[in-house]
Amino acid sequence: MHELSLAQGIVEQAVMAAAQSRAARVVAVRLRVGRLSGIEPGALVSSFEVASRDTILAGSRLDIIDVPLVVWCAYCLREVELPGVQRLRCPTCDTLCGEIRQGKELEVAALEIEEAAA
Repeated sequence: MHELSLAQGIVEQAVMAAAQSRAARVVAVRLRVGRLSGIEPGALVSSFEVASRDTILAGSRLDIIDVPLVVWCAYCLREVELPGVQRLRCPTCDTLCGEIRQGKELEVAALEIEEAAA
């Protein structure tokens, strides 16, 4: 289960960002996850709960933003969104599309924090 090691990395990043922001606690972590990332969202959420225990993130939510698969069609000369990862062909012209423009992401997009009292 590689989601646990990913969750640990996400928690480390979020803890550092929260410290820089002088947060009292983190309410939520927003994570952009591409469809080609190979991540199982349910397993990542469970792993995040385990990895965030005893940190400033304890009890926070992990909000996963699904990033669709977008490829470049060299025949149509445009980006197209694909419905799934099983078939990397343009839905308009059926040309094989090898240039992936979006869908491999795994990034912390934002933290929702409570600020420390001044």
